[in-house]
Amino acid sequence: MPILILHAPLAGWCAPLEEVPDPVFAGHMLGDGIAIDPTCSIVIAPCDGEVTSVPTGGHAVSIRTTDGIDVLIHVGIDTVQLRGRGFETLVRPGEQVRTGDELLRFDLDVVARTAKSLMTPIVVTPAPGVQILKRHAPGPIRAGEALLELSYRLPVATPASICAQSVSRILPVPFRHGLHARPAALLVQRLGTFSAQVTLSSHGKSASARSVVALLGLGVQHGDDITITASGADATAALEALIAGFQDVLKLESNTPPDPHAVPAEARSVSAGTPLSRAAAASAGVPPLTGIVAVSGFAVGPAVRIAREEIAVVEAGQGVAHESSELQRAQGCVRARLSRMAISDDTTRRDIVATHLAFLDDPVLNEGAREEIAAGKSAAFAWRAASRRSIAALAMLDDARLRERGDDLLDIESHVLLALGGDVRPLKLSLPEHAVLVADDLLPSELVALDRQRVAAICLGGGGPTSHVAILAAAMDVPMLVGIGPAIRDVPEAALLIVDAEQGWLHVAPPAALVVDSKARIAANRARRLGARAAALRECRTRDGTRIEVFANLGSVADAETAVASGAEGCGLLRTEFLFIDRETAPEEAEQLEVYQRVATALGGRPLVLRLMDVGGDKPLKYLPLPTEENPALGLRGIRTALWRPDLLRTQLRAALRVKPEGVVRILLPMITDVAEVQAVLAILEELRVTLGGRAPVTIGAMIETPAAALMAERIAAAVDFLSIGSNDLTQYALAMDRGHPQLARRSDALHPAVLKLIAATAGAADGKTVAVCGGMAADPAAVPLLVGFGVRELSVVPAAIPALKEQIRTLVTADCASLAVRALKLGSAEEVRALVAQDMQTREGAP
Repeated sequence: MPILILHAPLAGWCAPLEEVPDPVFAGHMLGDGIAIDPTCSIVIAPCDGEVTSVPTGGHAVSIRTTDGIDVLIHVGIDTVQLRGRGFETLVRPGEQVRTGDELLRFDLDVVARTAKSLMTPIVVTPAPGVQILKRHAPGPIRAGEALLELSYRLPVATPASICAQSVSRILPVPFRHGLHARPAALLVQRLGTFSAQVTLSSHGKSASARSVVALLGLGVQHGDDITITASGADATAALEALIAGFQDVLKLESNTPPDPHAVPAEARSVSAGTPLSRAAAASAGVPPLTGIVAVSGFAVGPAVRIAREEIAVVEAGQGVAHESSELQRAQGCVRARLSRMAISDDTTRRDIVATHLAFLDDPVLNEGAREEIAAGKSAAFAWRAASRRSIAALAMLDDARLRERGDDLLDIESHVLLALGGDVRPLKLSLPEHAVLVADDLLPSELVALDRQRVAAICLGGGGPTSHVAILAAAMDVPMLVGIGPAIRDVPEAALLIVDAEQGWLHVAPPAALVVDSKARIAANRARRLGARAAALRECRTRDGTRIEVFANLGSVADAETAVASGAEGCGLLRTEFLFIDRETAPEEAEQLEVYQRVATALGGRPLVLRLMDVGGDKPLKYLPLPTEENPALGLRGIRTALWRPDLLRTQLRAALRVKPEGVVRILLPMITDVAEVQAVLAILEELRVTLGGRAPVTIGAMIETPAAALMAERIAAAVDFLSIGSNDLTQYALAMDRGHPQLARRSDALHPAVLKLIAATAGAADGKTVAVCGGMAADPAAVPLLVGFGVRELSVVPAAIPALKEQIRTLVTADCASLAVRALKLGSAEEVRALVAQDMQTREGAP
């Protein structure tokens, strides 16, 4: 076998890796190697190769040899916290280096004073066949001296026939938060049916596109270029599928409303020097603990400490066959339980469960576990070792959002370890009323296992505002502080706490007067919320009495319940495609009927506008192989797909017609461009209505999402009962701008006069029939007076936006809105329209 000598990258004192004061390195979680306590400030290349990674802070560098061996040099411990202070990088990813070339320099004094330790690990990333034969003895070492001797297997050559069928594409990463867990999981799903080998490369590193863990390890952020390479018989199709997956993620991001609990990153971290914190500290005599606001809110309650005990595992295995079988059994149990959770109506929970399932089946994790089992380890030890290596790799990344995915891996690790031991729940805890959870960290599964009605707030020593447990807390409306630090461990059990997750501080054992004031504040906040909710429950009219119905856009039963509580007067858009995507077979009639009926029941007799499956294009189905399309947005999608597969259409229409009470469901046809499409669906509906025993005629609406539909609105309106404008797609098609395109997002504005003219034409051609708007424009405060002025009388928005929308509508005068709308149509850009509306609003606010 070939031999590789790694030379010392710096001078100093050589020591075993186990002496590094960090469990990640000392525990060999990133791989095997050795450490040097440096006495010089220059790091040189230990071998020939290519620089694959240099983090933003310049505190580390990775090199890959020509035979594919990866070597990491990490200067000091916790030096990522220095954010580049004291470091100077001399090489860039992709650069070829020779043994002895300078890689980086650092200020020995600065790093020694501020870092946890100067001990520098030199680690060989685990790979099949790579083995360390010799190490330098502990003691002094000179830069360039032999440090490690490795043996390895040469990589297997790829057949020329396969290489010849290799394709690649370079794309900028458009996702607003980079390649984090959710887009990574979606991309992995896209490759499920292909045999091609697909890799993604960026920053000099490559990763299998079938591994969420590997993709997260790339550390790709918004705007970074990424190279997709596919090889194999179906390489071109796999590449196209992955690129389509990028569009899937963009559509999901563009359809995701802003988090009402989100706090701007620059405002999240609050120091003890804020005025409120100083006042509280002065009155209490004890300074409050400070943290980062993950979910805004305010709470008072007793501290309940959550301490997670490490699950004991046995290292030695009982044979490869037994341990492999045990791991598969445990993973099967966890997979079944997670799959049941994925059926939840809670979209936030479904997304997180999907990520956890992707981690459970991740090829990098499972390959690592198999290698450990082959080396004689138990299934539990192997799974933990593989998980911890991946967690450690994520912890090395500069992107906080990616580092936080380590919690998800730890969660999955716990699930599998507990299943191996015959248990099912990682946390069982009885809570007092108004409990404030206090912990170093909290896993998503631990939070969802708790009684929400008893949780007043969460305070964590670690964590981040974009972690999945924070996202869950926001969905549960639980105030949350993170990043408080080690001081969280000093909070006594059952101590009374005041959590101000608006200013960012935690007060421990406050004086009675401060408690009284805080409880009064909570009561006042509750009263304001109840008042706003009560006002939202009333029907909505403009100041001069014009009736404007405010409906909700829904994607689940849980959404319907939230919408009713928020004051929705009905559902203006039920996105039924959530029943059709991410599954192997189409939903049967009974399954669809059950879901539609549950939504209708939750709405309590309010109208339910059920949009027929809007699939195809950016929403492909595994069981519906569509023909290859150069531009899916202009191909088989919406009603075109439904008419192309009338069997699926008939099943959905039968389920919709059977919802009780009769007449509550209104059917909305997506992506209509001419009357013939409407008539085709009406004919099928009439046939089904008769076969179902003469059901009452159903109300039919057509979506106006294309310029063609807007220009044909008069003819289309004559064939249906109402029109619903999908402003997102209408804007995209009118301006010829992909609403998910990162460079065009700001210009793709629904207030562009061209879009407004199409909306005005649609409303004017409706001949007295209701015209609704169900796109994002309906919740835009600048657009609302214009829509009212055009004659739109129904707005459908996300449930969280309903109270504010009703409040705004009640301040409007219809005639004034009409005048404003006429003026807006004469302008030349969206910017001018927004300026006009802003000026008009200021004028009216200043009027007596």
